Amino acid sequence: MEYGSLFSDGKQDEDTRPPDDPNNPYGFLKFPAGFTVEVASLGLKVRGDVRRCCCVVAGGVYENLLFFPTIQLIKDRYPGVQIDVVGSERGKQCYELNKNVRWANVFDPDDDFPEPAEYTDFVGVLKSRYYDMVLSTKLAGIGHAAYLFMTTARDRVSYVYPNVNAAGAGLYHQMEDWLGRSFRSVPRQAVPPLKISLSRKLKEVVEERYTKAGVKKGRYVVIHGIQSDSKASMQSRGDPDSLLPLEVWAEISDAVRENVEEIVGEDSSIIFITTPGQLAALINDSAGVIATNTAAIQLAHAREKPSVALFGSQEKGNKFVPRAEEKKCIVVSSKTGKLIDIDVEAVKNAVQTFNVSLAFA
Repeated sequence: MEYGSLFSDGKQDEDTRPPDDPNNPYGFLKFPAGFTVEVASLGLKVRGDVRRCCCVVAGGVYENLLFFPTIQLIKDRYPGVQIDVVGSERGKQCYELNKNVRWANVFDPDDDFPEPAEYTDFVGVLKSRYYDMVLSTKLAGIGHAAYLFMTTARDRVSYVYPNVNAAGAGLYHQMEDWLGRSFRSVPRQAVPPLKISLSRKLKEVVEERYTKAGVKKGRYVVIHGIQSDSKASMQSRGDPDSLLPLEVWAEISDAVRENVEEIVGEDSSIIFITTPGQLAALINDSAGVIATNTAAIQLAHAREKPSVALFGSQEKGNKFVPRAEEKKCIVVSSKTGKLIDIDVEAVKNAVQTFNVSLAFA
C-alpha cells in the first residue's frame, strides 16, 4: 500500500461504484464483486474521507473566481469527492468555468434577512444531500453558525472573528492552509494556481460577437473596468476604488493609439459582456488585457495572457497581484492613492509589451 494501514492512512480512493440509474444521483448503487458493504464506511470515520462537500462562497464574481484554487485543492486532497457550491446570483455564474463543481445553487450568504420560507427550504436541501464537509467563506456569527450546524455535515468549517477573509489574491489562504495540512501519512497538499475551463459553445458565442464588431482573433486588446451603474462590473469587495470613467479610458486609448477620433473611435469597439464566462472567452482570444482591479485581471492570469493592471496604490497592486512578473502582468499604480489620478503615460509604456497592432474591445 502507498501510505499505510487500510482505512486509516493515506488518501481516500475514488468511488468506482456506478449508479443504478445514471440520471438519478440518489439512485441505488450496484456493488462490484468482492465489495464489502459493512466496512466501506470505515474510511469516513477513521481516515476522515470526504465524499460530498458543499462550499458556501460569499461575495460576487471576483470572490468566487479566487475560490477556484481552493476547489481544486479539495479535489486533489480528496480524490473522487463531489463538490457543490452555494453562492449569490452573480457568483453562481462563475461555475460554468469550473469543471470540478457538480451543482451550483443560488442562496446569497451575505443576505442578513432572507425570506424564512427560502431559508428553511434551503437548509432542508443541504441536509438531504448528506454532506461530509461544509465550507463557508462567510464570517460565522451566531446566525450563520446555526445555519451550518443545521446541515448536519460531519465537518463544518468557517471563519470567525477577526476578519481574516478580507481582500487580495490570498483571500482564502488560512482555509487553504487547513485543507492542505499533512494528515494520516499524507504530505501537505500544495495550493494549485488559478485555472479555468472554457466550453466550445461559449467560445463560439463570444467569437461571433467580436467578429460582428469587426475584430479578428488575437488582434485586439480587452479593456475592462469602465465605471457604470451595472452590477456586472466584477470588481472586488476589498477594493471599491477600482473603476474608471469612460473619459479616462479615452485618454488611455488615445495615448496608445494616436488616431482615435472620439471617446469611442473608429478603431475601438464596445462589446457588452454579461457573464464571467463570456469575459473569459473574450480574453482567451485576445492579445492581452488592460483593466482595473476587476475579474478581468484574474481571468487573464488564468489563461496566461499578458495584462496591464491599474491600481489606486502600489500596496493594493501587491496584495491583489502578487508575483506579477510570473503572471505576465505589469502593475501601474496611482501616486496619489486614487485610481482616477493614474499616470496615462505609464500605462502607454506598459502596453507596448503586447507588441501587436491593436484594436480595442
